[in-house]
Amino acid sequence: MRAISLTGFGGPEKLEPVQVPRPEPLPTEVLVRVHAAGVNPVDWKTRSGGGMSGVLGEPPFVLGWDVSGVVEEAGFGVTTLAPGDEVYGMPWFPRAAGAYAEYVTAPSRQFTRKPSSVDHVTAAAVPLAALTAWQSLVDTAGVGAGQRVLIHAAAGGVGHIAVQLARHLGAYVVGTAGAANHKWLRGLGVDEVIDYTSTRFEAATGDIDVVIDLVGDEHDDTSTRSLRVLRPGGLLVAVPSGVSPELLKRAAEHGVRATPFLVEPDAPALARIADLIDQGTLTVEVEDVLPLDQAAEAHRRGERGHTRGKRVLSVVS
Repeated sequence: MRAISLTGFGGPEKLEPVQVPRPEPLPTEVLVRVHAAGVNPVDWKTRSGGGMSGVLGEPPFVLGWDVSGVVEEAGFGVTTLAPGDEVYGMPWFPRAAGAYAEYVTAPSRQFTRKPSSVDHVTAAAVPLAALTAWQSLVDTAGVGAGQRVLIHAAAGGVGHIAVQLARHLGAYVVGTAGAANHKWLRGLGVDEVIDYTSTRFEAATGDIDVVIDLVGDEHDDTSTRSLRVLRPGGLLVAVPSGVSPELLKRAAEHGVRATPFLVEPDAPALARIADLIDQGTLTVEVEDVLPLDQAAEAHRRGERGHTRGKRVLSVVS
């Protein structure tokens, strides 16, 4: 089968089209023919030697975790899915899933039926971003009606889904984004948008119950500055760079909490997210779609930043 192999840590040129054996499903696994694969920041961070490289080990290996496709085979013991089912998921994360390929295998319960109202390209943009938003807002922060939520990088892949979920949960939503995305974000339900290029967010907002930080301290001390806008007892969920001992110390000094976060496979949550998409409550923005053999170009575009929503690789045309 066709796949994109990471031949060594480094730049996008390390991603090369190859032919590899098609995987076979073990008992309780399904073989999924991949129609589209989402591209996420963790992909290029891992490619360059960061991200999940410590989990995956030395190349060569196939990157990618977001999958939308059709079940080709079901292994012994699988009862929830059958050949022909259209599914989507984020299998194996943070272990290798190999989504940049024509086929993947994974436990059947790491997939669920894709939203029926969207195509595979759109569905492939959902899993990692939507699960990050869901598990941050619902499972970690327990966001509810009337709370004030600040979402950094609100126009990005995770951010634009998080603002919609937070609004669905009844929160008052504040987001940071460049001016070009303000009108679009207001249409998604953001109550206040702060232009991070011209305004210090801590000077423009406050009394926040939960901050979903999708930027991190590596960029202008965003995590540390976020502590200043939280109410006493408020929570900072630091997604990209985790929580350093110094950040924990400063959080305690401010009377607030901070927690690291890493997304996990979660088919039941994806099923609920699919329902929200089919009901029209949640929309997913796909900025562009490239063929599988242009995975390197997808990484180049992603690393330039300022992506609105998600980028997707089309595997089956």
